[in-house]
Amino acid sequence: MKKIKDIKIFKNEIFMDKRGHFMEVYKKNKISSKELIFDCYSYSKRNVIRGLHIQKTNPQAKFLTVLKGSIFDVAVDLRKNSKTFKKYFSIILNHKNYSSIYIPEGFAHGFCGLDKENIIFYSCSKYRDKASETGIKWDDEDLKINWPIKNPIISQKDKKNLSLKEYLKII
Repeated sequence: MKKIKDIKIFKNEIFMDKRGHFMEVYKKNKISSKELIFDCYSYSKRNVIRGLHIQKTNPQAKFLTVLKGSIFDVAVDLRKNSKTFKKYFSIILNHKNYSSIYIPEGFAHGFCGLDKENIIFYSCSKYRDKASETGIKWDDEDLKINWPIKNPIISQKDKKNLSLKEYLKII
């Protein structure tokens, strides 16, 4: 894993008292690039890997927070002019570390559920474009992502994802 320009991690401010807690998650003034217009919610069980997803002609920036559980989150830099092209960034996000991640356009994104129940809330800069959706295999040999599990649960759709080499031929 290496630090990648433009990926930002936010340690969210949390206010706790005897009733529970309140957390400020997203503030537009902290992210200068894209307006987030589309919100999504995801529930995943332990050992589920979702991704690595990207919209090839309609790329999305994403702002992601874990509401319950813990995930191993991965972003692969697919911006051709980037110094970290084809490199990945990973981080463990959970509801206890009160952190969020901002991933700019041009990255493939995926995550692995680490707890029994994992609830993720994310906002995107563009709407889902089914015609533009594609993905890269979670275990691509060129990426060498060090996933924390060996036998993940993968959707039928994600089983058909492309290798990195195949993806680079279509963009």
